[in-house]
Amino acid sequence: MATPLTAEQLLAAIKSAGARVVEHDGWRTRNRNHKGPWGPTHGVMIHHTVSTGTDASVRLCRDGHASLPGPLCHGVIDKAGTVHLIANGRANHAGLGDDDVLRAVIAEKPLPPDNEANTDGNRHFYGFECVNLGNGKDPWPAAQVEAIARAAAGICRAHGWGAASVIGHSEWQPGKIDPYGPIGAPDGPALTMARIRARVEQLLDDDKPTAPSTPSKPTPKPTVPKPPAPAKPKPYAPPAFPKGLAPGRKAPSARTLQRALKAAGLMSKGIPEADTYGPATQAAVARFHQAHPAYRAVGKHYDPAIGPRGWAALHTIAYGKKK
Repeated sequence: MATPLTAEQLLAAIKSAGARVVEHDGWRTRNRNHKGPWGPTHGVMIHHTVSTGTDASVRLCRDGHASLPGPLCHGVIDKAGTVHLIANGRANHAGLGDDDVLRAVIAEKPLPPDNEANTDGNRHFYGFECVNLGNGKDPWPAAQVEAIARAAAGICRAHGWGAASVIGHSEWQPGKIDPYGPIGAPDGPALTMARIRARVEQLLDDDKPTAPSTPSKPTPKPTVPKPPAPAKPKPYAPPAFPKGLAPGRKAPSARTLQRALKAAGLMSKGIPEADTYGPATQAAVARFHQAHPAYRAVGKHYDPAIGPRGWAALHTIAYGKKK
């Protein structure tokens, strides 16, 4: 259970992650707390505004509209990568979502399909609305994607959460698609929550404190032998790439691939495992390649076939950091 950050703590958390911040008048006390509880907080949710222009989008998210009063989020992230803080407390952004998803976020486990709307998300999630039309054609600039990851990482670090505590609106509420669209250009790779979470995880790993290399005071010579230091765990070694694994073929190794895709959050856990490398598996592999384009075939934006390098990277992402 996490107590919500105060306004000053929220500001400091986002700034500490290296994000540019603009504070808008009244943001520290603007909220919907009179309509329901705020907290305990469990995660960060990412949305798109379905609007254009920074000023217009900030006004929309601050004031809301006839059918949905503002504030509609805690911060608006513009295309230049600036975080505009407009609220602190309960905000109208998440709506009702899936209780199974909330439990998975709290446990930091792969998300199940969001097939119910029975739980108040406005109470439990910080929300960031990101300026984008959400039509699948409006590109997400790299600076904006980086700001999303940095704002989320700052809040996660302040609460002691991992990257699995960052989710998209589409993963919470049935029927939602945000965030959605290509990165960088209309024909660029798709923005996915797997990509955002991977960057959040990098930022959290990069900022882990390190122990001092020398003690501040001389250590007295021990009178008894010290026990040996525990052996360092061996680095994760992914399984060998299986021969004959290819789209449309049948092989037991297809099940191994499906389990790794599910563990990495790229394939719904509700899809049954099978020996067939079928359309659902191909689509999940394509999502992996969209999030990690270094492993896809050159010139392909939609690559459903995983190769040895991608196989090793996928298994490392899925299992390499689990204890």
